[in-house]
Amino acid sequence: MNMRDAVGLCIPYGPTNSQYETEFDPASQTVWGYFKPRGTACYSLGLLKDILAHDQKLVANGARVEVDGALQDAHYYVTGSRVPRVFNLGGDLALFVLLIKARDRDALAHYARLCIDNMYPRIHNFFSPTLTKIALVQGDALGGGFECALASDVIVAEESAQLGFPEILFNLFPGMGAYSLLSRRIGMRAAEELILSGRILPAAELHRIGVVDLLAKDGEGASAVRDWITANAKRRNGVQAAFRARKLVHPVTREELDAITDVWVDAAFRLQDRDLKMMGRIVRAQMRRTEIGDVSDVTEAALNEERLAEAV
Repeated sequence: MNMRDAVGLCIPYGPTNSQYETEFDPASQTVWGYFKPRGTACYSLGLLKDILAHDQKLVANGARVEVDGALQDAHYYVTGSRVPRVFNLGGDLALFVLLIKARDRDALAHYARLCIDNMYPRIHNFFSPTLTKIALVQGDALGGGFECALASDVIVAEESAQLGFPEILFNLFPGMGAYSLLSRRIGMRAAEELILSGRILPAAELHRIGVVDLLAKDGEGASAVRDWITANAKRRNGVQAAFRARKLVHPVTREELDAITDVWVDAAFRLQDRDLKMMGRIVRAQMRRTEIGDVSDVTEAALNEERLAEAV
Protein backbone atom coordinates (compact mmCIF):
# COMPACT_ATOMS: atom_id res chain seq x y z
CA MET A 1 0.00 0.00 0.00
CA ASN A 2 1.40 3.39 -0.94
CA MET A 3 1.08 6.61 1.09
CA ARG A 4 -1.90 7.82 -0.96
CA ASP A 5 -3.78 4.66 0.03
CA ALA A 6 -2.75 4.94 3.67
CA VAL A 7 -4.27 8.38 4.14
CA GLY A 8 -7.41 7.47 2.19
CA LEU A 9 -6.87 9.85 -0.73
CA CYS A 10 -8.59 9.17 -4.03
CA ILE A 11 -6.60 7.54 -6.82
CA PRO A 12 -7.51 8.51 -10.42
CA TYR A 13 -8.07 5.58 -12.78
CA GLY A 14 -9.51 5.01 -16.23
CA PRO A 15 -8.83 6.88 -19.50
CA THR A 16 -7.39 10.36 -19.06
CA ASN A 17 -9.30 11.78 -22.05
CA SER A 18 -12.72 10.58 -20.91
CA GLN A 19 -15.67 12.91 -20.36
CA TYR A 20 -16.38 10.87 -17.23
CA GLU A 21 -13.58 11.23 -14.70
CA THR A 22 -13.20 8.43 -12.17
CA GLU A 23 -11.33 8.09 -8.88
CA PHE A 24 -11.15 5.40 -6.21
CA ASP A 25 -10.80 5.83 -2.46
CA PRO A 26 -9.32 2.59 -1.09
CA ALA A 27 -9.97 3.59 2.54
CA SER A 28 -13.75 3.69 2.10
CA GLN A 29 -13.82 1.51 -1.04
CA THR A 30 -15.65 4.27 -2.89
CA VAL A 31 -15.76 5.00 -6.61
CA TRP A 32 -16.17 8.71 -7.39
CA GLY A 33 -17.44 9.36 -10.92
CA TYR A 34 -17.60 12.93 -12.21
CA PHE A 35 -19.30 14.35 -15.29
CA LYS A 36 -16.65 16.26 -17.20
CA PRO A 37 -18.38 17.05 -20.50
CA ARG A 38 -16.90 18.90 -23.43
CA GLY A 39 -19.15 21.86 -24.22
CA THR A 40 -22.65 22.05 -22.77
CA ALA A 41 -23.10 20.05 -19.57
CA CYS A 42 -25.68 17.69 -21.03
CA TYR A 43 -25.83 14.03 -22.01
CA SER A 44 -24.06 14.14 -25.36
CA LEU A 45 -23.47 10.88 -27.19
CA GLY A 46 -19.81 11.13 -26.24
CA LEU A 47 -20.53 11.51 -22.53
CA LEU A 48 -23.06 8.67 -22.57
CA LYS A 49 -20.55 6.35 -24.25
CA ASP A 50 -17.76 7.26 -21.81
CA ILE A 51 -20.00 6.61 -18.79
CA LEU A 52 -21.16 3.32 -20.28
CA ALA A 53 -17.58 2.19 -20.98
CA HIS A 54 -16.69 2.70 -17.32
CA ASP A 55 -19.85 1.13 -15.93
CA GLN A 56 -19.76 -1.93 -18.20
CA LYS A 57 -16.24 -2.65 -16.98
CA LEU A 58 -17.43 -2.28 -13.38
CA VAL A 59 -20.19 -4.82 -14.05
CA ALA A 60 -17.82 -7.21 -15.85
CA ASN A 61 -15.41 -7.07 -12.89
CA GLY A 62 -18.13 -7.84 -10.35
CA ALA A 63 -18.25 -4.36 -8.76
CA ARG A 64 -14.48 -4.16 -8.55
CA VAL A 65 -12.27 -1.48 -10.07
CA GLU A 66 -8.84 -1.88 -11.57
CA VAL A 67 -6.32 0.43 -9.93
CA ASP A 68 -2.60 0.14 -10.63
CA GLY A 69 -3.14 -3.26 -12.23
CA ALA A 70 -5.06 -4.77 -9.30
CA LEU A 71 -8.80 -5.27 -8.79
CA GLN A 72 -10.24 -3.71 -5.64
CA ASP A 73 -13.75 -4.14 -4.22
CA ALA A 74 -16.06 -1.13 -4.44
CA HIS A 75 -18.78 -0.74 -1.82
CA TYR A 76 -19.96 2.74 -2.80
CA TYR A 77 -20.35 4.56 -6.10
CA VAL A 78 -20.76 8.34 -5.91
CA THR A 79 -21.77 10.35 -8.99
CA GLY A 80 -20.93 14.06 -9.11
CA SER A 81 -19.84 16.74 -11.56
CA ARG A 82 -16.73 18.76 -12.32
CA VAL A 83 -18.83 21.59 -13.82
CA PRO A 84 -19.29 24.43 -11.32
CA ARG A 85 -22.92 24.84 -10.19
CA VAL A 86 -24.15 22.16 -12.62
CA PHE A 87 -24.73 18.46 -12.01
CA ASN A 88 -26.17 17.71 -15.45
CA LEU A 89 -28.61 19.67 -17.62
CA GLY A 90 -30.20 16.61 -19.19
CA GLY A 91 -30.66 15.42 -22.75
CA ASP A 92 -28.82 16.78 -25.77
CA LEU A 93 -31.58 19.11 -26.94
CA ALA A 94 -29.55 20.45 -29.86
CA LEU A 95 -29.26 16.90 -31.18
CA PHE A 96 -32.98 16.31 -30.60
CA VAL A 97 -33.90 19.35 -32.71
CA LEU A 98 -31.56 18.21 -35.50
CA LEU A 99 -32.90 14.64 -35.57
CA ILE A 100 -36.57 15.64 -35.33
CA LYS A 101 -36.22 18.13 -38.19
CA ALA A 102 -34.43 15.46 -40.24
CA ARG A 103 -37.22 12.96 -39.35
CA ASP A 104 -34.52 10.47 -38.29
CA ARG A 105 -36.48 8.32 -35.89
CA ASP A 106 -33.91 5.54 -35.79
CA ALA A 107 -31.16 7.89 -34.60
CA LEU A 108 -33.34 9.41 -31.88
CA ALA A 109 -34.44 5.94 -30.76
CA HIS A 110 -30.76 4.92 -30.64
CA TYR A 111 -30.01 7.89 -28.36
CA ALA A 112 -32.91 6.95 -26.07
CA ARG A 113 -31.76 3.32 -25.88
CA LEU A 114 -28.22 4.46 -25.06
CA CYS A 115 -29.64 6.44 -22.14
CA ILE A 116 -31.42 3.33 -20.87
CA ASP A 117 -28.26 1.28 -21.38
CA ASN A 118 -26.72 3.71 -18.88
CA MET A 119 -29.67 3.94 -16.51
CA TYR A 120 -30.74 0.32 -16.14
CA PRO A 121 -27.49 -1.05 -14.60
CA ARG A 122 -27.28 2.05 -12.40
CA ILE A 123 -30.82 1.52 -11.10
CA HIS A 124 -29.89 -2.06 -10.22
CA ASN A 125 -26.62 -1.19 -8.48
CA PHE A 126 -24.61 -2.57 -11.39
CA PHE A 127 -26.02 -6.00 -10.50
CA SER A 128 -24.06 -6.14 -7.24
CA PRO A 129 -25.72 -6.84 -3.86
CA THR A 130 -22.89 -5.04 -2.04
CA LEU A 131 -22.72 -1.72 -3.89
CA THR A 132 -24.54 1.43 -2.76
CA LYS A 133 -25.07 4.32 -5.17
CA ILE A 134 -24.97 7.93 -4.01
CA ALA A 135 -25.74 11.05 -6.08
CA LEU A 136 -23.80 14.17 -5.10
CA VAL A 137 -25.79 17.08 -6.53
CA GLN A 138 -23.88 20.36 -6.19
CA GLY A 139 -25.71 22.28 -8.91
CA ASP A 140 -28.55 22.09 -11.42
CA ALA A 141 -29.89 18.59 -12.12
CA LEU A 142 -32.46 18.95 -14.89
CA GLY A 143 -34.24 16.37 -17.02
CA GLY A 144 -31.89 13.44 -17.52
CA GLY A 145 -29.58 14.82 -14.84
CA PHE A 146 -32.42 14.57 -12.31
CA GLU A 147 -33.19 11.07 -13.60
CA CYS A 148 -29.58 10.06 -12.96
CA ALA A 149 -29.79 11.32 -9.38
CA LEU A 150 -33.08 9.44 -8.87
CA ALA A 151 -31.37 6.21 -9.97
CA SER A 152 -29.23 6.38 -6.81
CA ASP A 153 -30.02 4.83 -3.44
CA VAL A 154 -29.15 8.08 -1.66
CA ILE A 155 -29.40 11.63 -3.01
CA VAL A 156 -27.18 14.22 -1.31
CA ALA A 157 -27.82 17.76 -2.54
CA GLU A 158 -26.31 21.09 -1.60
CA GLU A 159 -28.70 23.89 -0.62
CA SER A 160 -28.19 25.97 -3.78
CA ALA A 161 -28.87 23.01 -6.09
CA GLN A 162 -31.98 23.08 -8.26
CA LEU A 163 -33.69 19.99 -9.64
CA GLY A 164 -36.63 19.49 -11.96
CA PHE A 165 -38.06 18.39 -15.28
CA PRO A 166 -38.47 21.28 -17.76
CA GLU A 167 -39.50 19.06 -20.69
CA ILE A 168 -43.17 20.07 -20.57
CA LEU A 169 -42.08 23.60 -21.56
CA PHE A 170 -41.39 22.27 -25.06
CA ASN A 171 -44.43 19.95 -25.02
CA LEU A 172 -42.59 16.74 -24.11
CA PHE A 173 -41.95 14.70 -20.97
CA PRO A 174 -38.82 13.13 -19.40
CA GLY A 175 -38.71 9.65 -20.92
CA MET A 176 -35.58 7.98 -19.54
CA GLY A 177 -36.71 6.92 -16.09
CA ALA A 178 -38.43 9.91 -14.47
CA TYR A 179 -41.90 8.38 -14.13
CA SER A 180 -40.53 5.01 -12.98
CA LEU A 181 -38.11 6.38 -10.40
CA LEU A 182 -39.88 9.46 -9.05
CA SER A 183 -43.22 7.67 -8.60
CA ARG A 184 -41.48 5.01 -6.52
CA ARG A 185 -40.18 7.73 -4.20
CA ILE A 186 -43.18 10.01 -3.75
CA GLY A 187 -46.12 8.25 -5.42
CA MET A 188 -47.56 8.47 -8.93
CA ARG A 189 -49.82 11.50 -8.37
CA ALA A 190 -47.09 13.66 -6.81
CA ALA A 191 -44.58 12.53 -9.41
CA GLU A 192 -46.90 13.39 -12.28
CA GLU A 193 -47.72 16.79 -10.78
CA LEU A 194 -44.01 17.62 -10.56
CA ILE A 195 -43.25 16.35 -14.07
CA LEU A 196 -46.17 18.19 -15.69
CA SER A 197 -45.54 21.43 -13.79
CA GLY A 198 -42.12 21.96 -15.40
CA ARG A 199 -41.06 23.54 -12.10
CA ILE A 200 -37.42 23.65 -11.08
CA LEU A 201 -37.33 23.29 -7.31
CA PRO A 202 -34.63 24.07 -4.75
CA ALA A 203 -33.01 21.10 -3.03
CA ALA A 204 -34.55 22.11 0.31
CA GLU A 205 -38.08 21.75 -1.08
CA LEU A 206 -37.30 18.35 -2.58
CA HIS A 207 -35.77 17.31 0.72
CA ARG A 208 -39.00 18.31 2.45
CA ILE A 209 -41.14 16.11 0.19
CA GLY A 210 -38.80 13.13 0.37
CA VAL A 211 -36.95 13.22 -2.95
CA VAL A 212 -33.59 14.43 -1.62
CA ASP A 213 -32.32 12.26 1.24
CA LEU A 214 -29.65 14.52 2.71
CA LEU A 215 -29.36 18.30 2.46
CA ALA A 216 -25.87 19.79 2.78
CA LYS A 217 -24.60 23.32 3.01
CA ASP A 218 -22.99 24.71 -0.14
CA GLY A 219 -19.44 23.44 -0.54
CA GLU A 220 -19.98 20.66 2.00
CA GLY A 221 -21.68 18.05 -0.19
CA ALA A 222 -18.65 15.80 -0.62
CA SER A 223 -17.96 15.92 3.12
CA ALA A 224 -21.60 15.03 3.78
CA VAL A 225 -21.23 11.98 1.52
CA ARG A 226 -18.10 10.86 3.34
CA ASP A 227 -19.76 11.42 6.71
CA TRP A 228 -22.77 9.34 5.61
CA ILE A 229 -20.48 6.50 4.49
CA THR A 230 -18.55 6.63 7.78
CA ALA A 231 -21.71 6.78 9.90
CA ASN A 232 -23.14 3.70 8.16
CA ALA A 233 -19.90 1.69 7.93
CA LYS A 234 -20.73 -0.72 10.77
CA ARG A 235 -24.20 -1.44 9.40
CA ARG A 236 -23.30 -1.41 5.70
CA ASN A 237 -24.53 -4.95 5.07
CA GLY A 238 -27.95 -4.21 6.54
CA VAL A 239 -28.31 -0.89 4.73
CA GLN A 240 -27.36 -2.42 1.37
CA ALA A 241 -29.77 -5.32 1.93
CA ALA A 242 -32.57 -2.87 2.74
CA PHE A 243 -31.90 -0.93 -0.47
CA ARG A 244 -31.98 -4.21 -2.39
CA ALA A 245 -35.30 -5.11 -0.77
CA ARG A 246 -36.65 -1.72 -1.87
CA LYS A 247 -36.04 -2.74 -5.49
CA LEU A 248 -37.80 -6.07 -4.98
CA VAL A 249 -40.88 -4.32 -3.59
CA HIS A 250 -40.92 -1.76 -6.41
CA PRO A 251 -38.98 -3.36 -9.31
CA VAL A 252 -38.01 -1.36 -12.37
CA THR A 253 -37.67 -3.63 -15.39
CA ARG A 254 -35.78 -3.04 -18.60
CA GLU A 255 -39.02 -3.68 -20.46
CA GLU A 256 -40.75 -0.85 -18.60
CA LEU A 257 -37.95 1.60 -19.35
CA ASP A 258 -37.76 0.61 -23.03
CA ALA A 259 -41.53 0.90 -23.47
CA ILE A 260 -41.54 4.40 -21.98
CA THR A 261 -38.71 5.52 -24.28
CA ASP A 262 -40.83 4.32 -27.23
CA VAL A 263 -43.62 6.60 -26.01
CA TRP A 264 -41.07 9.42 -25.67
CA VAL A 265 -39.71 8.98 -29.21
CA ASP A 266 -43.22 8.89 -30.68
CA ALA A 267 -44.13 12.06 -28.77
CA ALA A 268 -40.92 13.78 -29.88
CA PHE A 269 -41.87 13.30 -33.51
CA ARG A 270 -45.21 14.98 -32.93
CA LEU A 271 -43.58 18.23 -31.77
CA GLN A 272 -44.41 21.35 -33.75
CA ASP A 273 -42.18 24.23 -34.83
CA ARG A 274 -43.12 26.29 -31.76
CA ASP A 275 -41.98 23.42 -29.51
CA LEU A 276 -38.66 23.07 -31.31
CA LYS A 277 -38.08 26.81 -31.00
CA MET A 278 -38.53 26.57 -27.24
CA MET A 279 -36.11 23.64 -27.19
CA GLY A 280 -33.62 25.84 -29.02
CA ARG A 281 -34.09 28.61 -26.46
CA ILE A 282 -33.29 26.19 -23.66
CA VAL A 283 -30.18 25.06 -25.56
CA ARG A 284 -28.97 28.66 -25.76
CA ALA A 285 -29.66 29.18 -22.05
CA GLN A 286 -27.75 25.98 -21.25
CA MET A 287 -24.76 27.18 -23.26
CA ARG A 288 -24.74 30.51 -21.44
CA ARG A 289 -25.07 28.72 -18.10
CA THR A 290 -22.13 26.44 -18.86
CA GLU A 291 -19.81 28.70 -20.83
CA ILE A 292 -20.50 32.22 -19.54
CA GLY A 293 -22.21 31.63 -16.22
CA ASP A 294 -24.62 34.58 -16.49
CA VAL A 295 -27.76 32.40 -16.33
CA SER A 296 -28.97 31.21 -12.92
CA ASP A 297 -32.20 29.55 -14.11
CA VAL A 298 -32.13 27.89 -17.55
CA THR A 299 -35.90 27.55 -17.88
CA GLU A 300 -36.62 31.12 -16.81
CA ALA A 301 -34.05 32.43 -19.30
CA ALA A 302 -35.72 30.43 -22.09
CA LEU A 303 -39.17 31.69 -21.10
CA ASN A 304 -37.93 35.28 -21.01
CA GLU A 305 -36.55 34.89 -24.53
CA GLU A 306 -39.92 33.52 -25.67
CA ARG A 307 -41.75 36.48 -24.11
CA LEU A 308 -39.46 38.93 -25.88
CA ALA A 309 -40.00 37.13 -29.20
CA GLU A 310 -43.78 37.23 -28.79
CA ALA A 311 -43.69 40.93 -27.89
CA VAL A 312 -41.99 41.88 -31.15
